[in-house]
Amino acid sequence: MGVSLYTSRIILQQLGISDFGIYTLVGGIVAMFSFFNSAMSSATQRYLSYYIGKEDECKLKKTFSATLTIHFGIALLFFILAETLGLWYVNYKMVFPADKTYEVNVVYQFSILTFLLNIIQVPYNALIIARERMKIYAYMSVLEALLKLSTVFYLMWLSTNKLISYAILLFVVSFIIRIFYQIYCRREFQESKYIFFYDKCFFIELVSYSGWNLFGNIAAVAKGQGVNIVLNLFYGTVVNAAYGISNQLVSAVNMFVVNLQMAFNPRIIINYSQGNIKQTEYLIFQGSKISFVLLLLLVMPILLNTEYILKLWLTEVPPNTRLFVQLALIGVLVESLSGTLMTGAQATGKIKWYQIIIGTLIFLNLPISYMALRIGFEAYSVFVISVIVSIISLIFRLFFLKKIMHFNLKKYFTDVLLKVFITLILLLLYSFLYKKYYTHQTKFLSFLNDSLIVTLYLSVVI
Repeated sequence: MGVSLYTSRIILQQLGISDFGIYTLVGGIVAMFSFFNSAMSSATQRYLSYYIGKEDECKLKKTFSATLTIHFGIALLFFILAETLGLWYVNYKMVFPADKTYEVNVVYQFSILTFLLNIIQVPYNALIIARERMKIYAYMSVLEALLKLSTVFYLMWLSTNKLISYAILLFVVSFIIRIFYQIYCRREFQESKYIFFYDKCFFIELVSYSGWNLFGNIAAVAKGQGVNIVLNLFYGTVVNAAYGISNQLVSAVNMFVVNLQMAFNPRIIINYSQGNIKQTEYLIFQGSKISFVLLLLLVMPILLNTEYILKLWLTEVPPNTRLFVQLALIGVLVESLSGTLMTGAQATGKIKWYQIIIGTLIFLNLPISYMALRIGFEAYSVFVISVIVSIISLIFRLFFLKKIMHFNLKKYFTDVLLKVFITLILLLLYSFLYKKYYTHQTKFLSFLNDSLIVTLYLSVVI
């Protein structure tokens, strides 16, 4: 998290607000096509964990080879779409300074190459997680962060073409990480040795499962990158820079919860595949509750001192960033409750109506945000809309789990939602009284005391 935040500071400093906004937007357009990859990624993770739980080595080998074949197909499809529809949008619809046309197109091409590598890497990542080799995943994550940091230091030595150089260097980093993952899997896991085969029924099963995931992932892309593009249409690249900064801060903080849930996910699927429904439910409860309170410990000091932290972190803070960050953090708090619920739904394999309903709700972020900005709402309104939709989606997820796996809804409300709600109310009350009656001479002391006292108080309440 520290490396990520420091890297963001230097990148913004070296590229400037406009160029950073361009990179965020161009990367977002490439990510718009990620729904194919994300859908198949969920299927890969689910099926690998499921057959590990069943101890079916034959099916495990077939699953890995089949998913790798499909990911090569996805990479080809992504390349075609990115070089046709995506390239048209970049050159004819995207809003950026006229003198940046060449840089924008070069950055776009290297963003495509980087994403192609990430697509092909998915089955290897999924296998490491399914096998619960969290140590190697941690090592590789740290290596990737350090390599990205080294690219930023290299930018400091350059005097021209920093935007293009940054895109090329990120491609090189992705290539190095891709090679490391493949070498490790080949050495450690027999099932990772690719053998081309064609089993029509099995491919149809995988693609069918992914097809319903595809709907949900299109919705997720529309919520994230689609809203970013809508902001560009109404407010330009400066607001995209603020949006990018808020996403980077939220992603860095949220990484704790993502990694926690990454450890829970294979256990949830494996227990479900073995018929241990009570243990599956217990893991979903614990994952949901712990994710929220762990994130709350990190988020609350930031919410109380957002402006000071941004000035400490960045040399130049884009307009709107403070409010964007605060609302995005509230949104990710709500979303943290849903992580293991989504895994529970994936484990059952009964995801058709789950993805249709939840996907539709999440997709509504895009048209509602567009209408809100069109009629004159401020840029921050897109985050308010996102929080409201996330709360509604959480409610629907709970009722779907009750239907497809006889989920104990009453127990979830008493053991998870009631406890985190009481924790949150006590924290908000304490923070209000603390801010009202206790002041400091300097902002640094205020930040230090807020972080320490609020964290200690919250730990006791939890």
